Amino acid sequence: MTTGTTAIVNYLTSVPAWYLATCEGDQPHVRPFSFAAEEGERIWFATATTKDVYRELEANPKFELTAWKPGCGWIILRGRADLDDRASAAVREEAWRHLESLGESYDGPDDARLTLFSMTGAEAWLCDIDGTWAPIAL
Repeated sequence: MTTGTTAIVNYLTSVPAWYLATCEGDQPHVRPFSFAAEEGERIWFATATTKDVYRELEANPKFELTAWKPGCGWIILRGRADLDDRASAAVREEAWRHLESLGESYDGPDDARLTLFSMTGAEAWLCDIDGTWAPIAL
């Protein structure tokens, strides 16, 4: 895996959860995420406008995520959240179904609380225990 948003989404969706970090003031916050989709050369993530993570991204859009897949190294992706929810109806439906399967509750894919965000200024690496950080071209 060395190129593109498709490779990143394939990696993220192949593990049960990955971890997204934000910051509030000088305090980092890390939480598990598990929805990622690719559309229009963007990676889309889902959350709720009522969650702390959304409020933190509004105040400081910088975030970083990481995931580890045994035998495949770990991935690091960093950039700035683009909170302009322009995801298609199909991606919203996919996100809604995914979050509902985790026990979250929304009034359908068009619930105003459900929001999708993408990122700008993305940088990504595939890392290995030997210390290598192989850039993933985006």
